[in-house]
Amino acid sequence: MSKLENPVQMAVIGAAHGIKGELRVKTFTGDPLALADYGPLYAKDGRAFQILDIRPAGTVVVVRFKGINDRNAAEALAGTELFVDRSMLPDDGEEDEFYHADLIGLEVRDDTGAIGRIVAVHNFGGGDILDVTLAGRKGVLIPFTQAAVPHVSIADGFVQVDPLAAGLVDDEEGDAPGRSGFDPKGRPRGPKDAGGNR
Repeated sequence: MSKLENPVQMAVIGAAHGIKGELRVKTFTGDPLALADYGPLYAKDGRAFQILDIRPAGTVVVVRFKGINDRNAAEALAGTELFVDRSMLPDDGEEDEFYHADLIGLEVRDDTGAIGRIVAVHNFGGGDILDVTLAGRKGVLIPFTQAAVPHVSIADGFVQVDPLAAGLVDDEEGDAPGRSGFDPKGRPRGPKDAGGNR
């Protein structure tokens, strides 16, 4: 198998599950069981993985791959990222749905013009977050919400951000700590019998 021309990550293999070669797999598909619908999945090194069986297990799926028949073989795959070529994915998503791979590399603009570029998209369980490198800064994380990113144009190669909603500027009228009598150097005090420093 040659390298994929335009790889899109679909999943990452986690821990072994049982003794017969099954694996826990975190998917990045809308329906986790749809992972089996894309044909063979490929690792970065070109190895192909064919799904023989898949079933839900909480927040992940349990998968049995062809040729992985024992726990030792399964454990050796932990952390392996699985990809398909972009051409295998449908393009008929809704207007406000995007593939992470399509967002990476887009220019980030605000009302003044270009301010940075998207270098990664993360999801730690609370929604998608854009990892943006800004001119003069290492990088910032911006929530991928309608308020923070009101306009996305894949065709034109940019996203428009609202600096206030994206957290790039301070809210002058906000009730943030330090603005209304809050002493950030003060130490919180609990009840006397809570064992804290009193």
